[in-house]
Amino acid sequence: MLKTGILNPALLSLLARVRHTNTLVITDRGFPYWPQLENVDLSLVDDLPTVMQVLAAIRPNFSIVKAFAAEKFRLNNSPEKFDALTSLLNPAPLVLEPFPEFKKRVPLAIGLIRTGDTTPFGNLIIESG
Repeated sequence: MLKTGILNPALLSLLARVRHTNTLVITDRGFPYWPQLENVDLSLVDDLPTVMQVLAAIRPNFSIVKAFAAEKFRLNNSPEKFDALTSLLNPAPLVLEPFPEFKKRVPLAIGLIRTGDTTPFGNLIIESG
């Protein structure tokens, strides 16, 4: 029986299949459903968990070389929230791009983790190293 770390079996299974250069999507509660991707839904209520809480949980055992977010994340959120995200990703760079370009990356991912996050444009794609 697992005593620490991620306990959700579906999430553990998804994470175990991510390999070098694969991507994983962590989304807010309103992100569209992608039927061709494995979806692990962790949402419980508004803002539980958040994208950053999920990222913080997987970060210790997940090698991130790059992350992608929509430019609108920075434009629609506080500088403190943006700084918190970049700090959590450090040293991996955060690439900001137009939302349509961000969405084009989604079908190429191994899977998608849905959260209860209500942060505007709070979605993230992480690339494994």
